[in-house]
Amino acid sequence: MSIDAIDAPAESQRPGMKATDTSNPDYFHKVVDCQWACPAHTPVPEYIRLIAAGRYADAFMINWKSNVFPGVLGRTCDRPCEPACRRGRVEAEPVAICRLKRVAADNKGDIRARLPKPAATKNGKRIALIGAGPASLTVARDLLPLGYHVVIYDQDPFAGGMMRTQIPKFRLPETVLDEEVGYITDLKPELRLGKRVDSLKAVLAEGYDAVFVGCGAPRGRDLDIPGRKEAAANIHIGIDWLSSVSFGHIEKIGKRVVVLGGGNTAMDCCRTSRRLGGEKVDVVVRSGFEEMKASPWEKEDAMREGIPIHNFLVPKEFTHINGKLTGVVFQKVKAEYDAKGRRSLIPSGEPDVKMACDDVLVAVGQENAFPWIERDAGIDFDKWGMPAVDEATYQSTNPKVFFGGDAAFGPKNIIWAVAHGHSAAISIDNLCSGTDVNDRPPPLVNLLSQKMGIHEWSYDNDVALDLRYKVPHLANEQALKDVRAEVELGFDRELGYKETQRCLNCDVQTVFQAKLCIECDACVDICPEDCITFTDNAPETELRHHLTAPAKNTTQDLYIGDGLKTGRIMAKDEDLCLHCGLCAERCPTGAWDMQKFFLETAQAGGSCQSR
Repeated sequence: MSIDAIDAPAESQRPGMKATDTSNPDYFHKVVDCQWACPAHTPVPEYIRLIAAGRYADAFMINWKSNVFPGVLGRTCDRPCEPACRRGRVEAEPVAICRLKRVAADNKGDIRARLPKPAATKNGKRIALIGAGPASLTVARDLLPLGYHVVIYDQDPFAGGMMRTQIPKFRLPETVLDEEVGYITDLKPELRLGKRVDSLKAVLAEGYDAVFVGCGAPRGRDLDIPGRKEAAANIHIGIDWLSSVSFGHIEKIGKRVVVLGGGNTAMDCCRTSRRLGGEKVDVVVRSGFEEMKASPWEKEDAMREGIPIHNFLVPKEFTHINGKLTGVVFQKVKAEYDAKGRRSLIPSGEPDVKMACDDVLVAVGQENAFPWIERDAGIDFDKWGMPAVDEATYQSTNPKVFFGGDAAFGPKNIIWAVAHGHSAAISIDNLCSGTDVNDRPPPLVNLLSQKMGIHEWSYDNDVALDLRYKVPHLANEQALKDVRAEVELGFDRELGYKETQRCLNCDVQTVFQAKLCIECDACVDICPEDCITFTDNAPETELRHHLTAPAKNTTQDLYIGDGLKTGRIMAKDEDLCLHCGLCAERCPTGAWDMQKFFLETAQAGGSCQSR
């Protein structure tokens, strides 16, 4: 980080807030809301600007460095970055970050020459990865270039894990998955696919230096209600059914289908059913529509395809005639809240609802299953059967065994699995190098001025009303005929460019130097968000209410500039700031500057280099 970029004046002796320490990497990192919210901490504004410049391969490589599967995630990510997006402060919809990731992946060209090569020499350490899903593949990608011999086990014949078995092809084409998994298998891990692991102790007995468990949450929850056993032939566990469809073992379903559950798996089940012969497909959820765990866009896609979602219905019984499923009986419930706002579902008193159907898909949740891990293998489990895993190192109570992805803390999504894989790879590298696994290498951080002239910047800082662009979809009459036809067509280059212009460049930070300030209040006058205040210092709780615009969001910091000649302080609410740069353009002394903050999280190998 440039010394000129850091302004840390002498601490005031008056009671109140301390001057902000902008040398702390987390300070500006947290202001880049989208990157902070991403579990893999992908530098979102940086790759969006590269897409705007037509540098698709560069944008892809930034993504590939951190999130490993840009083309996959550009179609399937759960998008924790988007609710955090600063554009959502001024308009209803955030930047379409996920879909822009896909723009980079779709237009990158051949980038294989830019990828790491298999290690020329091995370092003598052998690592076993159990499961070939996103967490394990991330560990493999990080460790293989360092010379580790990596062995990947999976019961399925192809690598990819839940990305291959549980995400329908109409959402994630096989060609995209094969390409990005191929970037990792090209690093030459030893693949033991089609080989089920039935004993952790047997794996440990092979003398591995470390074992990573990334087997996902392989068991779908069932419903033990009357009729379940008798009508079992036409009642299917959702994730198992999706896997069978993925591998071509199931090619049709009954004309009337009921899908039980309100998560993304349920949305995949109902949409797949429509493509395999389901003419009347209904989704039934015990909660309200807004409380469903499915992503809003997943619900929208299902309803676009003519699939109704019924809420506040709890299944009571599967009806059948001589073992042949005929329907499901539901109890109508309503939400009731106690004094603390906790919800419970109680019978509404209305008549039961009966739905006739030929098949039922149960997608009411997933859980981990570890019957293959012996309870004397040195791994502690909690009362729910989950392993005791350190949340920073991903190490279990057996120091050689690490967990990640759904296997570590229960079902989440791909981007979380990738983040776990990066952290676990650092821990494994430390363990094998004789370093404390708790020693986490620092991130790479840069903070550089964007001045091109006295008041000109190297980035587009115009703030305008820009509504989110709609992504094109394949017409229903085509989409519903083919279970492999991709439905969401993605932005082309023109739409992608237009969507990039909605980004507010929240990584270009306002950096204040108190020693240059003459307290003319020009920045206060011009700020469109009223987020800058010159005032007497005070404790934070008091100061937040005395600013020009009260700073209500306590999850974002106040930027405090101390050392002004009058004894006052400059306080800026980082939550309201749009990074438009008007303060820096208006300032007559250059006390304000716009400086681009770039943070790249450390990965395995960083600790080796420091040693």
